[in-house]
Amino acid sequence: GKLEYTYHPVSEKKVNVGKRSTIFEGYKRADGSVGTRNEIWIIPTVSCVNTTVNKLAKLAEELYSDACDGIFAFPHNAGCSQLGEDFDITQKTLASIVHHPNAGGVLLVSLGCENNDFEHFLPVLGDFDEKRIKFMVTQDIEGDELKEGLRLIGEIVEEIKNDEREPLPVSSLKIAFKCGGSDAFSGITANPLCGHIAETISYFGGSAILTEVPEMFGAETLLMNRADSKETFEKVVDMINSFKQYYIDHDQPIYENPSPGNKRGGITTLEEKSLGCIQKGGQATVTDTLYYGEHCKKPGLNLMIGPGNDSVSITNLLSSGAQILLFTTGRGTPLGTAIPTIKISTNTILYNRKKQWFDFDAGVILENNSFEQAADELWDYIIEVASGKKKTKNEVNGYKEIMIFKNGVIL
Repeated sequence: GKLEYTYHPVSEKKVNVGKRSTIFEGYKRADGSVGTRNEIWIIPTVSCVNTTVNKLAKLAEELYSDACDGIFAFPHNAGCSQLGEDFDITQKTLASIVHHPNAGGVLLVSLGCENNDFEHFLPVLGDFDEKRIKFMVTQDIEGDELKEGLRLIGEIVEEIKNDEREPLPVSSLKIAFKCGGSDAFSGITANPLCGHIAETISYFGGSAILTEVPEMFGAETLLMNRADSKETFEKVVDMINSFKQYYIDHDQPIYENPSPGNKRGGITTLEEKSLGCIQKGGQATVTDTLYYGEHCKKPGLNLMIGPGNDSVSITNLLSSGAQILLFTTGRGTPLGTAIPTIKISTNTILYNRKKQWFDFDAGVILENNSFEQAADELWDYIIEVASGKKKTKNEVNGYKEIMIFKNGVIL
């Protein structure tokens, strides 16, 4: 259950980054943010127009594929019949995604009668570039809304087609970390390898973002004691205990992990899973906690509220402004989200069996016993992906999904 914690700060670990690159080629946005892609995103304010945005993306890609890095729709499960905090989370998450720097432009599509119509969504969205963010209410369109949608996308294309990459410091990067179905190797290979990357990006002045709060339970004090201040420590305590309270409020057991797939992979207890999970943050200093839809602003390791569920947690990380996601798994999954998702296998057998899913094999660590060598290779790959020189398997295969956390009454 909920616990009381005492702050016992630990000294920061010295990081060996060797000769890892400190420059990548990205897109500098007018607000100072940096993208690793220059895409057009079509985002519904409500699930009722999910098929509409999918059709629009397909038609627009056929017309404008050479004008940007891609045109993609992101249907989701929310936007209407929601109340209170649940509705607030939906709006904040969508608003943050609209402002994501990997989107050179966005078309927002509304049905027109939903809770999250533009009258209620625009105040949450805040300031925006009217040349790059367009709006369409399908109920208000005379005739074919697809034709009108293509016209608006054409206007966005004219605005972003001349955007160019430029050399930028890696301190501009926000790298997110997630683990899918784990096995007994997750805490030995892939997750600690990600820890090396988290330490590297933090050392260079960038940000690492870690979520899956239930998979911190049992190992949370290791994160708390790496907080950079008593204030940050208290924020981590509040995040942990408030998520435990979420289980208590619903009369569900806090001690529910590991999942059936984890157990089949060789993990036996929640603590074992958590100790492996938090290794994705390495020994980086914890500098902040983030709420749903809250953009990451501080360098160092940021902890984000949210469940372990893959689809929801990758969407939370997307909404934080992360431009790249490192996703480890010992079970395998094709899942990806709007940003480049570097899928990392925990063992070589899985990597060879599902090469169409994976971008990097952490199983090599078991053979050469060198985290530094594997981290060097993974860092080089991250720089190539960030610079647009390589596409991840989720990009090649079109696995780009979002799912918004829901925790309330549906009307």
